[in-house]
Amino acid sequence: MNARKTWPSRAVLDWLEHLLAERYGHAFSLQDSGGASVRLSLPGSPAAIEIDTDATTFARADSNLPHASWAASREGWHSVLGKPLPAPGGSRLRWPLIETTPGGYRIHYDLLGLAYWMLTRQEEVDRSDLDVHQRFPGTASHAFRHGYLERPVVDEWLHVLGQVIQRLWPHLPLRQHRFAIRVSHDVDRPSRYGFCSTRAILRVMAGDLLKRRYLRSAWLAPWVRLNSRLMLHPADLDNTFDWLMDTSERHGLTSAFYFICGRTDARRDADYEPEHPAIRELLRRIHARGHEIGLHPSYATYQRPQAIAAEAARLRRVCAEEGIVQDAWGGRMHYLRWENPTTLRAWEQAGMSYDSTLGYADRPGFRCGTCFEYPAFDPVAGRPLKLRIRPLIAMEETILEPLYMGLGRGEEALRKFAELRERCQAVSGCFTLLWHNSMFDTQAERTLYQQILQGAAPCVPPARAATVRLSRA
Repeated sequence: MNARKTWPSRAVLDWLEHLLAERYGHAFSLQDSGGASVRLSLPGSPAAIEIDTDATTFARADSNLPHASWAASREGWHSVLGKPLPAPGGSRLRWPLIETTPGGYRIHYDLLGLAYWMLTRQEEVDRSDLDVHQRFPGTASHAFRHGYLERPVVDEWLHVLGQVIQRLWPHLPLRQHRFAIRVSHDVDRPSRYGFCSTRAILRVMAGDLLKRRYLRSAWLAPWVRLNSRLMLHPADLDNTFDWLMDTSERHGLTSAFYFICGRTDARRDADYEPEHPAIRELLRRIHARGHEIGLHPSYATYQRPQAIAAEAARLRRVCAEEGIVQDAWGGRMHYLRWENPTTLRAWEQAGMSYDSTLGYADRPGFRCGTCFEYPAFDPVAGRPLKLRIRPLIAMEETILEPLYMGLGRGEEALRKFAELRERCQAVSGCFTLLWHNSMFDTQAERTLYQQILQGAAPCVPPARAATVRLSRA
């Protein structure tokens, strides 16, 4: 067990004040009440909510915390999913968990400590139980072990806190968020044949003929290869970019395309260069249609801040040469390789606006306990970062492919995507979906993708959300 005495430091409380302001639309004050609780108050009001703190448990960097659950309805509160709430770190919860006091309310569960522990990924600091790609696997997490990985547990508890706030200050309008979908596409392979070496194209053609039975595609491969010098060929199976943008535009969404700009592992990185004329033309087309361009750092960069910075600079340079200007630059790590806090710091040092890596490769769900974008915090240095986290809820390969869940392309897969989407919708959050441009070889995959996006709405920055009252229990 690795314990770090960062909770509840003043830096963490300041960061949480920022997070609560984004969530509720008001500037609440958080004060440490001598180590036993944190006092949440509203400027100008004598009332307050005391929230018990558990500095030992939520400073731990392991997955062996105790676990309990709380039936909100038995105390007259509302569970947004209609189920008892998971209470990581709890063992024997007090009854009642939420009680009135002369000055307001007291909550006998450290829900702010939980938010800190989940959002900062304190659990993952200095872990050695990693998979073959040196990733912390979802199956090793406390959330998976205790059955709440597919629940936005932080959002569920903040919904309860919102109810307590409204009971204490009934005339205070709290921000209402709207459910939305964010789609992104890691561009590992923009062309099936266009950038292959002679040896590689023969291997891909053989696979398409003998294994996948893509006869027409294999037959056209040499023609596609020869005619991809200035732009991607329309007959290329992996050239789905216009279809993806068409689909997003029909649903009022903006697609984000994350490009690899380095080669640190010849077997696992891309075979294209961002300076290639066909990639330059693709970047211009994406930008002209109002979609987003971002970075997909190469395989071995997750522990190398200078490499991430160099690849980010390369992408920005190519885009600048093509007249592409964006207000924000973000992206996602290749293979979802991510080390806490090394990779976080690297994204900040590279001047990136956000990182959307934080989902597990082996299991879908809420790695950070939330489906809301939020400001990053370094749990080792104990400081906020100039970076935002866009949690990844589901990657298509995680759900579809035999290597992971293996649910195929039919109804079983659709049900899993729908469950995750519905849980984001229940908390009015954002369902962030990763679907590679090269994963649309069949009509079944296109149909499944379109079904997932039905009724979509775009995610908006927190500052633009409207303010209305939360529904009370």
